[in-house]
Amino acid sequence: MLIAITREVSPNISQCELTHLDRQPIDLALAQAQHHQYEAALEALGCQLVRLPAEPTLPDSVFVEDTAIVLDEIALLTRPGADSRQAETASIAQALAPYRTVQPIVAPGIVDGGDVLRIGKRLYVGLSSRSNEAAVAQMADLLRPFDYSVQGVQVHGCLHLKSAVTQVSPTMLLVNPVWVDAGLFGDIQVIEVDSEEPHAANALLIGDTVVYPTSYPYTAQRLAQYGIQVQRVDVGELIKAEGAVTCCSLVFTQ
Repeated sequence: MLIAITREVSPNISQCELTHLDRQPIDLALAQAQHHQYEAALEALGCQLVRLPAEPTLPDSVFVEDTAIVLDEIALLTRPGADSRQAETASIAQALAPYRTVQPIVAPGIVDGGDVLRIGKRLYVGLSSRSNEAAVAQMADLLRPFDYSVQGVQVHGCLHLKSAVTQVSPTMLLVNPVWVDAGLFGDIQVIEVDSEEPHAANALLIGDTVVYPTSYPYTAQRLAQYGIQVQRVDVGELIKAEGAVTCCSLVFTQ
């Protein structure tokens, strides 16, 4: 069974952290409605939702992906790179406890889950403003007993590694080659985002379907041309908060 942990949109999402985007007004009611539609898409793809309540004092807390890395054998509780987000992890640890042993990343390590791309037994960690080499070293130590390898990857011009690359099938990645070197990921096939849609590399693969924003129609068309089944969702208000479709859930097998 697939589990998807989500959290309701904070009523103070307009106070979110921003690194690479200019601040725009966020329509709270619309953001909440879009998030509910996103959750409905996850349910339609077979996920059982674990919905956490909104956190009024934690503006970015809808982006639960950044708080944990959930693998088949273990869950790593992150130490988010933005100080304002570090209080988000306690409730996530409680939500994960029924499903996984939870091990924390500790100082001086910082890492956001959005910086972690898993391909098989290899984890790539974006060395961004939110994640550092100390966390990479801790992750390697914690995951060595389970035969995972962990590699740091340089990213440029974007918030997280998964802003620049995500997996869209067992054999294909969706990549913005301006923000990350696609050659770092071995011989896996690469689909490049449309040049007019630099933010279009974030996609959420569930089973054989990719959950994908309506904001990037040209790249969505490319995915379809490669035979990838796309479930499009409107998350435009959450994108204003520097979020994306992977950010809003922690999806794993029970």
